[in-house]
Amino acid sequence: MIKQLVGKLQRKPSFNNSHSDSNLDANSSLNLSQEHDSHGNHKLNPGKKSSARADQTANMSGSGYEPLPSLRDVPNSEKQNLFVKKLNLCCVVFDFSNPSKNIREKDVKRQILLELVDYISSVGTKFNEVAMQEITKMVATNLFRTFPSPKHDTKMPEIYDADEDELTVEPAWPHLQIVYEFLLRFVASPETDAKLAKRFIDHSFVLRLLDLFDSEDQREREYLKTILHRIYGKFMVHRPYIRKAINNIFYKFMFETEKHNGIAELLEILGSIINGFALPLKEEHILFLVRALVPLHKPKSVSLYHQQLSYCIIQFVEKDHKLADIVIKGLLKYWPVTSSSKEVLFLSELEEVLEATQAAEFQCCMIPLFRQLGRCLNSSHFQVAERALFLWNNDHIRNLIIQNRKVIMPIILPALERNTRGHWNQAVLSLTLNVRRVFFESDQELFKECLDRFQESEAKEKETQEKREYTWKRLEDEAACKSIIDETDISSAFTASLTITTDKPANNYK
Repeated sequence: MIKQLVGKLQRKPSFNNSHSDSNLDANSSLNLSQEHDSHGNHKLNPGKKSSARADQTANMSGSGYEPLPSLRDVPNSEKQNLFVKKLNLCCVVFDFSNPSKNIREKDVKRQILLELVDYISSVGTKFNEVAMQEITKMVATNLFRTFPSPKHDTKMPEIYDADEDELTVEPAWPHLQIVYEFLLRFVASPETDAKLAKRFIDHSFVLRLLDLFDSEDQREREYLKTILHRIYGKFMVHRPYIRKAINNIFYKFMFETEKHNGIAELLEILGSIINGFALPLKEEHILFLVRALVPLHKPKSVSLYHQQLSYCIIQFVEKDHKLADIVIKGLLKYWPVTSSSKEVLFLSELEEVLEATQAAEFQCCMIPLFRQLGRCLNSSHFQVAERALFLWNNDHIRNLIIQNRKVIMPIILPALERNTRGHWNQAVLSLTLNVRRVFFESDQELFKECLDRFQESEAKEKETQEKREYTWKRLEDEAACKSIIDETDISSAFTASLTITTDKPANNYK
């Protein structure tokens, strides 16, 4: 295997260990960390040299092969060709499922990758077409792969807990991390000409990069998020395609699999993209909100990405206040029926949306909205009722409610009265009394009128219930009487039949 890795190296009669050591770049033994610089880039921290380095060098010396020289030790005129040769060496992919297999070869490749990362960060000349082709070839060979998992073949079960599921850690990460770092620095490098690079970082490359977001290793998804964001910023020609491809991932997730590991990271990228949308918003962007973002509230696993989804939704509403009506009605459409934890999430998002909503849009949706809030107020789950009552603590929302109290108070007051009479939780009861006082102080006459209507309605409902119970009791009594009569008739008929049967033999005897 060592011959396969260094197959392009030149054969020499012999060389000593000191010569071999001189060709080792000290920077190639750096250890990667997850630190970032002030611009958000991942950065490499110096570490100790690998302890196996001297053994590897001796082994290579004994095999009769000389390592390629360090990129720092050759003239500038030869660096580009040597760079390409080292890229080709890194196209050898090892099997990491067996940690004890090809240990030396893996470490040699890792040192070369580290040297390439160091070189691409300090290069002072533009990358030519050949270099770009080899770079994308090496990246594609190492990164692009499928994720065989039976979970993706079926929909998510009714009960899904991400904390209890053991997520797979990518065994090849020691190499993949360096390749991701290499790709990130290549895309961000000022020496990468976007007009030339778009021929190699094309639609196919971007699509396969997006497929990797389904990785179960969060470290990989974090790198992908940073790289895709840089690609979106640098390659303007790819922007519509990237948005469309992300759309398709969402559609497949919502309507087919309901299982994808990278929805949160993709939404985080979109949050930054939406923030940069120019006004007025294009029809394409509004359709994206209606057809992709709002329906993402439906899947059972919404809690895993709700924070990022809510941020994207709020970005749209803040850019165009008229979209608040669409968003609120969409939330009501997908409002959870049996999941209290999802209801709490929806109420939190609703507060943020309402905070960015103007009076005209609020009036368009306030009737169905407060009917739903009334049901939340009477929820037996105290967190749902409590979160709904917290809306009155928001000054902007409270002002909207008071301005439209003639419509809202008749809807909400009955729910408040039911809470004051029978809710089991003391905190909910206290908040209910506070909200009730807000309505009373805002318009005492309307409050008394609504209270009288509620009491009349309650009396009529009680009367209707009593009539219903009386009717059912009467029907039960009639059914019981009829049953007794039927039993009596059956008993009489049975007795008569027995008498006739007994008399027949006597007549025959005569």
